[in-house]
Amino acid sequence: MKTAIVYMSKHGTTAKIVKIISEHLTHQSYDVFNLRNDKTPDISGYDFVIIGGSIHAGMIQKRVKQFCINNTIILLDKKVGLFLCCMEVGEKANEQFNNAFPAELREHAFYTGLMGGECLTDKMNFFERNLVRMVVGGPEKYPKMNDNAINTLLKELDEYIPKLN
Repeated sequence: MKTAIVYMSKHGTTAKIVKIISEHLTHQSYDVFNLRNDKTPDISGYDFVIIGGSIHAGMIQKRVKQFCINNTIILLDKKVGLFLCCMEVGEKANEQFNNAFPAELREHAFYTGLMGGECLTDKMNFFERNLVRMVVGGPEKYPKMNDNAINTLLKELDEYIPKLN
């Protein structure tokens, strides 16, 4: 059984989550597809697909959203995990998650998670840095990665992947 990890990362937080997942799956057969480089990965040969993206200006990356829409029928025949990195918490984060992924996939997924966020101002342009400072406040108020959500995802992977092999 093979696993595909499909994602897009603007400043690197989603890529960090993908790296954690990849390191956890070292005993499995998996491939990683960055939608920035591979805009139309073929997931037909995979049994398990993990999809992740991040929120910028209130929206997930267009390529992640389009990938999900274009592959919904294929994904509904696979084990699917969905995760989102965002700076919001609570109801606002849930709203962003629901807007990011189609309802059919959210309902079908064995795992859905909000991984929290990071404010990597050194990787942002001038406009992004100033916008984040205005919205979030000072660096002490920047959100953090959600270690509980990350650990839950890894536990879910342990639950599902052995059943697939």
